[in-house]
Amino acid sequence: MSGRTTLSLRGVTHAAAIALVLFGSPLAAKQPAPPVAQAPAAAPTQEQAYSRTGGDIVGYDSIHHPVIGHGGMVVSQNAYGTRAGAEILRRGGNAVDAAVTVALVEAVSLARAGNIGGGGFMLIHMAAADGKPASTTAIDYYGVAPRKVTPDLLLDANGKFDRDKGWSFKGVAVPGTVAGLWAAHERFGKLPWADLVQPAIDLATNGVILSDAEAEATAQQSEALARDPGARAAYLKPDGTPYKAGDLFRQPDLAKTLTAIRDHGRDGFYKGWVAKKVVAAMKANGGIIDQGDLDAYRADVSPPVWSSYRGHPVAYMPPTASGVSVAEAMNILEHYPVGEMGWGSVANLHLLAETMKIVTSDRRLVGGKPDWNTPSKGLASKEFAAQRAALIKPDSALDENTLPEGNPYPFESKDTTHYSVADASGNAVSNTYTLSASYGAHVVAPGTGFLLNNSLGNLAWGARGKEYPATQVVPGKRVGSTITPIIVFDKDKPWLVTGTPGGGTIIATMVQLLSNVIDHRLNVAEAAQRPRINQSDADRPMEMESGYSPDIARLLEEKGHKVVPSRTMGSTQSIMIEGDRFLGAADTRRPDALAVGVTE
Repeated sequence: MSGRTTLSLRGVTHAAAIALVLFGSPLAAKQPAPPVAQAPAAAPTQEQAYSRTGGDIVGYDSIHHPVIGHGGMVVSQNAYGTRAGAEILRRGGNAVDAAVTVALVEAVSLARAGNIGGGGFMLIHMAAADGKPASTTAIDYYGVAPRKVTPDLLLDANGKFDRDKGWSFKGVAVPGTVAGLWAAHERFGKLPWADLVQPAIDLATNGVILSDAEAEATAQQSEALARDPGARAAYLKPDGTPYKAGDLFRQPDLAKTLTAIRDHGRDGFYKGWVAKKVVAAMKANGGIIDQGDLDAYRADVSPPVWSSYRGHPVAYMPPTASGVSVAEAMNILEHYPVGEMGWGSVANLHLLAETMKIVTSDRRLVGGKPDWNTPSKGLASKEFAAQRAALIKPDSALDENTLPEGNPYPFESKDTTHYSVADASGNAVSNTYTLSASYGAHVVAPGTGFLLNNSLGNLAWGARGKEYPATQVVPGKRVGSTITPIIVFDKDKPWLVTGTPGGGTIIATMVQLLSNVIDHRLNVAEAAQRPRINQSDADRPMEMESGYSPDIARLLEEKGHKVVPSRTMGSTQSIMIEGDRFLGAADTRRPDALAVGVTE
């Protein structure tokens, strides 16, 4: 393993052995040196990986087991979306086709997060075919600040961020979902665009049977939705009360919007009657998006950020997503024998927390164009990680006074939803998209039937703009996010396709999912279900899901951590590809999640 020292440990207790391997002898500890990045251990072969992640399915070695498919797999937070995507694969569509359909169906069936009025990030791997080489592509279709945005747009009289303004037409970033899906299909799609949009139109027209989870989510937000006439008409009953579980929920206005998108593609959203209604609603309600903003919007198509973890090549989403932050975390962990610590041990959790403090500190450098260039290569480099890993001590926790800012430049050369798709041809898609808050800004342009996002709130408003110049308010600014879809490879083929919602917990969730699979050798379903921690700034407490022993919290506090209980974190929707099998894992932290395997 990278950074690992070979020692004779005969006669030494397990705990002492780990301390020796991790931090050296007591004598060496007096003169600490930065860990040296060594060549990582060879990646397991497909056969070896299969035996540890899929081979225990009938051996009952794990509590949780993945769904199995032999012709492809779709995993998402919403059963309607999963089934629609799987049907596209059965009809001969590829992973990109299925991904487009999942997104549009979830705009109908998962109103609080699925969307056409928000934005997101998509990683696509296309296998070599028809004389074309294999390729991996990142599509950033997150929101953009309108051209008329000003630094005081969402501030109150005291110069602080005004949440009510953020949850209004003023807080809407230029939506990117339709442009992103169109860009993906235009480059890599196989079936006709209209065939991919039609399932969502049918569902909006004929109606969704509301699950308990969706009905409860709408009821929780019904007061906010009722304040906007468009949202009230689209998502509540005529008397203003929310629909109940088991009700048939039809969305005729959304069906009309989707029909325009079916018939006119990208232009069906950014031009024509849909665009006119959005612009009119903006003018009537103090918003600033105009037709020029809609005309100017483009999805940003680029190569991914590449790194590796213990021999596995990893494709990360570039900024303004947070792939570089996960890459930095994994590069730090690579200096330590994480697997030998044991999952959930004090040493393991201490290392994770300290790593996340460092990564959170360095996220101040992740921002969007046109005014900021993130030092992506430096943040994701092994050399920078070696410097930052040297800050971690075995028996004490970093705080705001002992965590210095890092400089990667010398190394330069919540209610969100994720889904993963893989097909039998070796293609894979990892996609995360969002309205930002649950139900976004809680506003709908009358007659369109879709919610608009509140993503402008992700920028650094007021005094925070000076503290965080990478995310300050600038016209045309690509808004940043903690979102980070990931594809891990075994040699040159996709091996793990994953991502998660979860707002501020996304980065920590992804770090633990990858470590669970690669370091702790858990099958993908087991890796998804294990409890998680989250650690942000060095002066913040460690958040801990239920499921750990109470003794763990006490021992961590003895090292200087402040541990607090937490609600669940994220909801990873993952696919592991082992030989000819697709192993799907729907994280049950979000209700209605479903994995469906396709049989050839």
